[in-house]
Amino acid sequence: MLVSAGIHYPRATPEMWSDLIAKSKEGGADVIQTYVFWSGHEPVKGQYNFEGRYDLVKFVKLIGSSGLYLHLRIGPYVCAEWNFGGFPVWLRDIPGIEFRTDNEPFKKEMQKFVTKIVDLMREAKLFCWQGGPIIMLQIENEYGDVEKSYGQKGKDYVKWAASMALGLGAGVPWVMCKQTDAPENIIDACNGYYCDGFKPNSQMKPILWTEDWDGWYTKWGGSLPHRPAEDLAFAVARFYQRGGSFQNYYMYFGGTNFGRTSGGPFYITSYDYDAPLDEYGLRSEPKWGHLKDLHAAIKLSEPALVAADAPQYRKLGSNQEAHIYRGDGETGGKVCAAFLANIDEHKSAHVKFNGQSYTLPPWSVSILPDCRHVAFNTAKVGAQTSVKTVESARPSVGSKSILQTVVRQDNVSYISKSWMALKEPIGIWGENNFTFQGLLEHLNVTKDRSDYLWHKTRITVSEDDISLWKKNGANPTVSIDSMRDVLRVFVNKQLSGSVVGHWVKAVQPVRFMQGNNDLLLLTQTVGLQNYGAFLEKDGAGFRGKAMLTGFKNGDMDLAKSSWTYQVGLKGEAEKIYTVEHNEKAEWSTLETDASPSIFMWYKTYFDTPAGTDPVVLDLESMGKGQAWVNGHHIGRYWNIISQKDGCERTCDYRGAYHSDKCTTNCGKPTQTRYHVPRSWLKPSSNLLVLFEETGGNPFNISVKTVTAGILCGQVSESHYPPLRKWSTPAYINGTMSINSVAPEMYLHCEDGHVISSIEFASYGTPRGSCDRFSIGKCHASNSLSIVSEACKGRTSCFIEVSNTAFRSDPCSGTLKTLAVMARCSPSQNTSDLSF
Repeated sequence: MLVSAGIHYPRATPEMWSDLIAKSKEGGADVIQTYVFWSGHEPVKGQYNFEGRYDLVKFVKLIGSSGLYLHLRIGPYVCAEWNFGGFPVWLRDIPGIEFRTDNEPFKKEMQKFVTKIVDLMREAKLFCWQGGPIIMLQIENEYGDVEKSYGQKGKDYVKWAASMALGLGAGVPWVMCKQTDAPENIIDACNGYYCDGFKPNSQMKPILWTEDWDGWYTKWGGSLPHRPAEDLAFAVARFYQRGGSFQNYYMYFGGTNFGRTSGGPFYITSYDYDAPLDEYGLRSEPKWGHLKDLHAAIKLSEPALVAADAPQYRKLGSNQEAHIYRGDGETGGKVCAAFLANIDEHKSAHVKFNGQSYTLPPWSVSILPDCRHVAFNTAKVGAQTSVKTVESARPSVGSKSILQTVVRQDNVSYISKSWMALKEPIGIWGENNFTFQGLLEHLNVTKDRSDYLWHKTRITVSEDDISLWKKNGANPTVSIDSMRDVLRVFVNKQLSGSVVGHWVKAVQPVRFMQGNNDLLLLTQTVGLQNYGAFLEKDGAGFRGKAMLTGFKNGDMDLAKSSWTYQVGLKGEAEKIYTVEHNEKAEWSTLETDASPSIFMWYKTYFDTPAGTDPVVLDLESMGKGQAWVNGHHIGRYWNIISQKDGCERTCDYRGAYHSDKCTTNCGKPTQTRYHVPRSWLKPSSNLLVLFEETGGNPFNISVKTVTAGILCGQVSESHYPPLRKWSTPAYINGTMSINSVAPEMYLHCEDGHVISSIEFASYGTPRGSCDRFSIGKCHASNSLSIVSEACKGRTSCFIEVSNTAFRSDPCSGTLKTLAVMARCSPSQNTSDLSF
């Protein structure tokens, strides 16, 4: 039984990889799964990149040295909400090419890249038969979703892809996910929120779940999706209950779309995905801890799961059922494990199983590793809840950081009181422009070297035109049948307006003066399409007719005009965002009372916050643009507000999940905080450069740190004994009954932090929930001292939930609960870190 954690190596830094792998292993993973990102590894045809965040060999070796396996999904189409689905944009320029079909130019390039990766892994001795961690590969990705679009050529392509992959002699199994017609020697696998009913296309193939969607991605202007830990655990338990053998969390760690790697259109820079490890690598509790307990229960059941050829099925009620696994254990004795499921979405159920009574909460699975005692129920969460706090950064000890002097009344530490500014030219700015009769497709010109493409043409306006517009009280209009993602229209370098959308009609009134006028159209991409058939045809910029309407002599067809084109920004071309080149630009001091201005570059310097907590930039005061720190592109930013409606006050885990269920953040900016990996920072004088498109106030940018500062636990006497007790010698040799073991609460801070204080503790009948606990009618007066003694000053602690632990029974005959709220602080002397 294999549990896999999805981690995409380019969405983190190499310095983060070891910690992410270690936390995945601690959480119960056996396998790491990743895609291979073609666009990152071959950005220019024939020129390969396996360095930095793309050092695939290093990533795989770290997995191997940690004792975990690897599922390597080569694709090379990956989707992954990654720019252009992971395809390098140069691929679309190959003559006669059609992606992902029986097309010789495409198959040639695909085979070349897949071979490159397989050979690289073999040369580094990374396959399992060589002593490495790779146990499985993947060719293609969710092709079954688009196969019909290609007809017979699609079917032929599937057979070719399978044959090509097998012919590389990798020596491990190959998978095709969402591919019901996967050939005989390729394992077809399931992707989705639930895969417990999935059956491969042959009884000879194992049941694999390559993508268990434990959250969902977010678009600019969208709310934030959350999948409850109870429902996710339910889906996983049901999968193993019904015969599954490999399940992968997509994602276990989502990470960050650094640079311009986010797909689209309009996917945000964060790829947090509501994963068990958040965007910064911190544990998201209770999801991480609840799944850790689930994995432990599955591992306790594993001897029986692998011993039985098939489970025995038993119906326990109208919506209740049991799957029982029996067989001979490896040590010779009989083994038995059972899963009891209640798939009713509303009601608990009382069932009889093997002569005993069990209560099953709604939409839950109970796991009985010995067919008698419940070790885990998916709906009963005993794991702690961690409350993430985003705090103003503390300067390093002895630092003369500007942070110390720029503290406003609201106690927010702004990043700098000293900013420099530089105006980006509007329109054609360099010698590398060219002129063409007609409107060109955006990607054909930019090759995705930049989000931005300028189009300039000359419009001559007569006196009769001016008279007509005054007479009718109307203005001429730029009208384009279809455009994506952002269009900005300028007349004589003055912004007339903007249109945002995905292949939407653009209608923008403009004002001309008599005589010659420069009409400037700026098309922008915000992540290239990453999903669907015929990706090579999707493109960007304009489609259909482009007209200039309202003139005395009729409408103008802009496609017949002569246009001058300029790719990108002058600041981009001169790399003024880098440490090496920024000083060459003609920056000027930005006054604190300066009005927000469009198309501006800003720069400042800041010192690295003290400690080890993840660092973020709060860019809520800005509009839309891109940001760099010490030359590293931290991504696009956009202060766009999410929809006001759709967020529920409470999240009910019961019932099938979908991406619009349990969303948060309605009516607020979709993303305001942007991850700056600590490995990209120096102790002091870090260069921050922003390109701002729409106007913003850089003086209100702040640098902050993210920490799991508050821990809450709530465990009652009715919770199950701790799973770790099942593996103790006393239980294994029969000298201890698991029924005699009391439940316990487990609290743990992130690495480098200790429990500095216990803010609340009550053993009895406490009321409320995390951060709002209060003492109920029943309360053990020594609760705070008992918990403090067990936990203060430690990174983690266990507290038994029993009368024995608290040396009394505060209310006999009443079910008692222990509720605790604790605070974590950096383990070093925190007094040195205060302002």
